[in-house]
Amino acid sequence: QVQLVESGGGLVQAGGSLRLSCAASRSIFSINSMGWYRQTPGKQRELVAQITSAGTTNYADSVKGRFTISRDNAKNTLYLQMTSLKPEDTAVYYCKGVAGFVGYWGQGTQVTVSS
Repeated sequence: QVQLVESGGGLVQAGGSLRLSCAASRSIFSINSMGWYRQTPGKQRELVAQITSAGTTNYADSVKGRFTISRDNAKNTLYLQMTSLKPEDTAVYYCKGVAGFVGYWGQGTQVTVSS
């Protein structure tokens, strides 16, 4: 089992940047896939970015070129660097890790982008 705790959310103006962090309670070296998802009220949770243990990344079209996902296995931490933020990026952002066939979620961190 692994606990995931997100941090780094907040209020930022459009065009600004934020870096989200997701700290794991144990080594993430063996966690096959980690990712960031986001959700707004009344909508389904959507994938923002994913990274595999091999470092392969995948991004939603809406964030390509603006967001960068990375993982630091030594610090057991997943990151999401967000730049050129838009009001439509406003959401609760969740971290997810998949170990074997089990998915683990963090509690979420709010990101609000003002116009």
